[in-house]
Amino acid sequence: MGMQLDVYRVEIFDRARAWTDLNPEERRRRGVEACRDRDTEALWSLTEAYLTLYGTSGTGTTPRTLRTYRWAVNRFLDYAGHQAVNLLRATSADGVRFVRATEAEGLSASSTRVQLAGVRLLYSALRWAEVTQAAPFSDVKPVREKTAPWDKRTPYTHEELQALVAAADARMRAQLLLCAHGGLRVSETLDLHWDDVTIEARVLTVRNGKGGKQRRVAMGESLKTALEALPEGDWVIGGSYPAAVERLQRLCTRAGVPYRGHHALRHYAGTRLTREGASLDDVARHLGHAALETARIYAKWSDEGLRGRMAGW
Repeated sequence: MGMQLDVYRVEIFDRARAWTDLNPEERRRRGVEACRDRDTEALWSLTEAYLTLYGTSGTGTTPRTLRTYRWAVNRFLDYAGHQAVNLLRATSADGVRFVRATEAEGLSASSTRVQLAGVRLLYSALRWAEVTQAAPFSDVKPVREKTAPWDKRTPYTHEELQALVAAADARMRAQLLLCAHGGLRVSETLDLHWDDVTIEARVLTVRNGKGGKQRRVAMGESLKTALEALPEGDWVIGGSYPAAVERLQRLCTRAGVPYRGHHALRHYAGTRLTREGASLDDVARHLGHAALETARIYAKWSDEGLRGRMAGW
């Protein structure tokens, strides 16, 4: 796995060099041409090069982060094409309209923030290449999230998870339990390699966690059994994010369980650990949270004490 990571970092740096090795005037010319033609591949390549050189993670930027930003850039370029936005002369009014259009489509507040981060990165890259001085998103703010953090984290119930596991095939059962018992994000589940799984020691290593962080995750008997039922290859689950979502949606329909996405499985892990008396530090470490305050949210779903006290009022 270490060798694969080294190869990945070399490849991403080589792609960045395709822009950095150009003299400034040629880099500017190609950038202007890409904006004129709305060349999505060239504009993403320039954005990725800027992120590799000036991003806080450098060549350690995870594939998941790159896919997310590319999605954001492509969405904006598609919008700009339909709305005849001049990329070189885009104004703050263009930026506001795009973000409001994104919100109107029903994109969640968190996805809208990711979208905004991606297009800001695109324009940082264009300014770096001296293609334009436009900064159409510098003052744009998404609508404030109205849903409380804990209300966005409604987990699957224990009964719902059991129904899903019972209706799943071997691969899907492992996918469910990696999220619901291992506490992995869906991206971490799809990126997990067999080299990172030690069945005998009941531990797996998440190498490309959020922010590029690495952590070790303990596995219980159910997850161990589910993994043992799979054939070994390169990836434990593998495949694309859309395919994983589709598999879970189909399974929820088959099992008669409301679909809440993969993150609700991860929230099941946090809630169950909290209910069973795990410390916030243990919950944060298992789920890979950087701050204890994030793990504290799970206490909201596991605390039955207040409800009991209020019952007699």
